[in-house]
Amino acid sequence: MFTGLIEHVGKVSSIVTDAAGCTLRIADSAPILGDCNIGDSIAVNGACLTVVEFSKDEQGGWFTVWLANETLDRTDLGELKVGDGVNLERAMGGHGRFGGHFVQAHVDGTATIVERIPDGDSLRLTFQFPEPTPERPSLLPFVITKGYIAVDGASLTITGVNDAERTFSLMLIKHTQEKITLSKKPIGAKVNVEVEMVGKYIQKSVVAALGGGDDSNGLRGLIEKVVEDVLKKRGL
Repeated sequence: MFTGLIEHVGKVSSIVTDAAGCTLRIADSAPILGDCNIGDSIAVNGACLTVVEFSKDEQGGWFTVWLANETLDRTDLGELKVGDGVNLERAMGGHGRFGGHFVQAHVDGTATIVERIPDGDSLRLTFQFPEPTPERPSLLPFVITKGYIAVDGASLTITGVNDAERTFSLMLIKHTQEKITLSKKPIGAKVNVEVEMVGKYIQKSVVAALGGGDDSNGLRGLIEKVVEDVLKKRGL
């Protein structure tokens, strides 16, 4: 479990890709490696990855993670280049104060930056989700104004949602801009998105209560089916 509070920005120093996936080495990471062990979980741009090798001293401290093809397909990590900065967060400890919101670091999908508007010292960003597919349903039902969302692993507050345009907006204060990579990404760049898990549980519970075995048709389809069944029983 993670909090969505980015601890440090590391730098991609090596990328090795083969048919099975990709191996990333993240350098300049010494501040988060003091208590590191092989097998630990570190969220890289919001994706929970397992440390398979590390050094606390070389290259400003580095660690290596392996990405399966599923991870490459669901996140933007396959588009990283050597030299790119990445947001890093260690898994939660049980001894510290909690901030942000509960984040699993299991990326739900990606969105694209479609607007950047400076607002004094702050920066307003708008993101667009891709067209939904049966394999990747829309994430919009879980995105609400003033709710939380994790973008590239950073816990942020949603300032606006436009369902018709499949967009949501955020505002980054100056402090946040300096602590994460998101403020440096241009229009057209992809970001990793994780929506709140509570919304997923609520949707699953509602689907089950309506008698749906799964959510392949979405809640709208299930509600329509219930209404049709009621009308049919009444002969209407």
